Parts: sequence; structure tokens; C-alpha cells
Amino acid sequence: MLATKTTCRDRWRQVINEADRIPVKHLLTLQEGVSETQFHEMTQANVQLVVPEPLIVTFPASIRTDLMTLESFMGDLRLLVTGTA
Repeated sequence: MLATKTTCRDRWRQVINEADRIPVKHLLTLQEGVSETQFHEMTQANVQLVVPEPLIVTFPASIRTDLMTLESFMGDLRLLVTGTA
């Protein structure tokens, strides 16, 4: 499941309710950076943050490796659909 929100703020919690039966939810955002606290809350709620690669530098260095790029998400999706990269 991929939800999109221009900004995360508290709106990311809507994703949890919108897809309560899906274990891991992906959230694509164009927001530049979120706090570490907010990111950890998302992670604990099984929300995987997806951002365009150029925006990764706007996030705290401590969470950058845990972000998923849009390109990476699309690659995973291709694997699910076709069984190949």
C-alpha cells in the first residue's frame, strides 16, 4: 500500500486508519525532513517513509539509511508484479 501526503506532520496517522489490515504501509511524501521522534513514531506504527532521493539530505543523518527512495519502492513493486527487476 502506498499512501501519499504532501506533508507528514500529524497527517501520517491517517494512513494507519486508512489501511488498518495492511501490516506495512508505505508513505510517499515531498516534505523536506521530519524529526527523529516523528520518524520513530512512524516506524513503530509500521509506516515506511518513501521520499524522492534528492530530499534525503533534508532528513536527520541518523535516519537517512532507514528511508526508502521512490526508485527503491518502484523496484520492489516491479519484483512483486513481475518476479524480476
